Amino acid sequence: MQPIISIKDVNKTYASGFTALQDINLDIKRGEIFALLGPNGAGKTTLISIICGIVNASSGNITADGHDIIRDYRQAREKIGLVPQELTTDAFESVWATVNFSRGLFGKPKDHAYVEKVLRDLSLWNKKDAKMMTLSGGMKRRVMIAKALSHEPSILFLDEPTAGVDVELRRDMWALVHGLRERGVTIILTTHYIEEAEEMADRVGVIHEGRIIVVEDKTEMMAKLGKRQLTLHLQTPLASIPETLSGFKLELADEGNQLVYTFDIQSQDTGITQLMHSLQNLGIDYKDLHSSQSSLEDIFVSLVRAKQ
Repeated sequence: MQPIISIKDVNKTYASGFTALQDINLDIKRGEIFALLGPNGAGKTTLISIICGIVNASSGNITADGHDIIRDYRQAREKIGLVPQELTTDAFESVWATVNFSRGLFGKPKDHAYVEKVLRDLSLWNKKDAKMMTLSGGMKRRVMIAKALSHEPSILFLDEPTAGVDVELRRDMWALVHGLRERGVTIILTTHYIEEAEEMADRVGVIHEGRIIVVEDKTEMMAKLGKRQLTLHLQTPLASIPETLSGFKLELADEGNQLVYTFDIQSQDTGITQLMHSLQNLGIDYKDLHSSQSSLEDIFVSLVRAKQ
């Protein structure tokens, strides 16, 4: 299947000489939720701005739903909805007027039923007559999403969509995003909330210093790069790890009260059985144990550190 967004050899160098993007090649699949992660200044917003026609690339080619974003700008832009980081709206307009005006900017005919549905989906219907200036930051964020959806795009960019939003509203937005995907909308989000990507994304891309350093299915990325740890809560604390256990990747924690074993989750032989036998032979008893796996945040941090 042809990707809904195709980015080929895109570079961006500003007049100051600063290179924001270097050799970006990326395909976004139709109907997926793609999370673009990276530290501040990595190039996330620059890349989104180029795709949306706000910033010009220095070189390279991009198509959106089959339309070249330069040659077929109008057709490409019609396919895209953008929720930017900044909350920029007319303070004296009502919610209803703001969303309808945004729809009109794309040449779409009036469709009050559709706009009503968008506002209801975003829990904004009871605020439709409220002036923008009276809304909370979280409600303004919802209106920004409604504006982006007003012209019925097939691609939706969410640039830090839940920045400054409370936990309850963030969960509501996650549910909304899943609902949009079920209706066939392709969603690309940037976020500083790693749990957001872990919760929602089908695939994850990591960008660092203007370069894409990895693109992977979220589950596969966590399987390949994640670590699993077995933590044993000891009956008696250890001052040091016995020499006979040097073949295992062990470390002491909690002032010697915990023994932490890190192992490869892809390996057929995790070594846990051998470790348990060795502990038994040494007379090291434990009162409890639990296992944990690396989160997406752990993986992201390790990837970025590896490139520094």
